[in-house]
Order: sequence, then structure tokens, then C-alpha cells
Amino acid sequence: MMRTPTRGIRILGVGLEIAVPIGALALWAALTRDGSSFYFPPLLDIFRTFQETWLFAGMGTDVVPSLSRLLSGYAIAVVAGVVVGVALGSSHPLRRMVDPVVQFLRAIPPPVLIPAGILVLGVNSTMKVALIAFVCLWPILLNTIDGVGGVDPTLRETARSFQIPRRDRLFRVVLPSAAPQIFAGARVSLALAVIMMVVSEMVASTNGIGYFVLQSQRTYAITEMWSGILLLAILGYVLNALFLLVERRALRWHRGARTGSA
Repeated sequence: MMRTPTRGIRILGVGLEIAVPIGALALWAALTRDGSSFYFPPLLDIFRTFQETWLFAGMGTDVVPSLSRLLSGYAIAVVAGVVVGVALGSSHPLRRMVDPVVQFLRAIPPPVLIPAGILVLGVNSTMKVALIAFVCLWPILLNTIDGVGGVDPTLRETARSFQIPRRDRLFRVVLPSAAPQIFAGARVSLALAVIMMVVSEMVASTNGIGYFVLQSQRTYAITEMWSGILLLAILGYVLNALFLLVERRALRWHRGARTGSA
């Protein structure tokens, strides 16, 4: 008897999740229908330009390079953040010793690093990947440190008392316990990766989605500019949805434990 209200709430939530974006698009289309503003073209024109520009036409020249940079930098940040975070989270003296350096580096505004990156690495994809990895590293690293450092001491002592090998303790006790915080940091970094990809391509690039949007704005191709912005919004939404799918599968045990506790 208790499942019916819950199912109704879920159906209502899914309905609102679908209806609100459709309503927003309908409002946008209604407000721009007359095409009186040069800077806000009709939504149907943007959709038409989106189809002509991005469906297969600009996929290889702009979308693929942008996605390759984004995913490469993000993957490097995830691996480095988890590995270094586990090491720092497992050693309190090492964490205190490195913490000033970490706090100093993470406080640097990401766009400021672009000129230095151009000088050191040049105007190429390596510079953009390095900047994306640098920016995405800190949320993952800090969340991993907190997650590993916050593992229940009872679990650690129990695993140690049963003489479980250190490798098994890491993969069966420490990482599963810290996984919710690691995934939280990785989700924040994914949004930062999209932002940094666009910023780096606007400043120093000859291709990519960010470069296309900036060039469209400079040449007053306003409809093309909005189609690029629309593509970035869709890209961010899809990446977030895929991440949530992976997170839901990886942390299925965590949700089950929370439901059981409730």
C-alpha cells in the first residue's frame, strides 16, 4: 500500500522533468517568433542551423577534437586525483605536509593559466588537455582525501586484525567507503572540464566548439553562435546523464545501505 504514493511521485517528477524544458523552449520560440531582434533569432532558425552545422557536417572538424580534449584531460584528472588522494588520505603527516601546496595551486584562477600554458606547451591540443586536467584535478583530489581519511577506523582495524592484505584492504574497504565522495568530486570536475574546454578553445585554438562560437560572434553569424551554445548545453546534459548512470551502477550498494538504514 505504501508503493502507490511513491510511484505517483516518481511519475509526477518524470512528467515535470519533461514538461519544464518543453515549456521553456515553447516560451523561447513564442518570444522570438517575430524575429525582431538581430541578437535573438527565432528558435526554429537556430534548430535549422543546428541541423545544418552540427549533424555530421561539423562533427569531425569541431566536435570530435573538443570531445577528445575534454575526455583526455578529465581521465588524467580522475586517475591522478584518485591515486594521489588515496596516498594523502592514508597518511596524516603526508597530508599536512602537502596541504599548503595543494591549497595554493587550487586557488589559482584557471583562465590565468592559459597564457602560461601557451608559453610552455604552445598552441596545441596538449596545452588544452593539460589545462583541463589541472582544473579538474582539485575537486577529485580533495574529495578523495576526505573520503579516504574519513573511513571508519573500526573497518580499518577489523580488516587489519583479520590480516587482510593491504591491496585487498584498499580495493575492498577503503575505496568502496570513499567512493561516494570520489564520485561527488568527479561530477563537479566534469562540469569544470566542459567550461575549461570552451575557454581554452576560445583563447588559443583553430578548431573546436568554443572556437566556432567565438568566430561566429566575431563575424556576426548570430544564429550559428546560438547553435554552438545549444550544442554545448546538449553536450553538458548528455555527459552529466551518462555520469549519473555510471554512478548509479557503481554506488548501487550505497543507495541500498542508505535505504536499509532509513
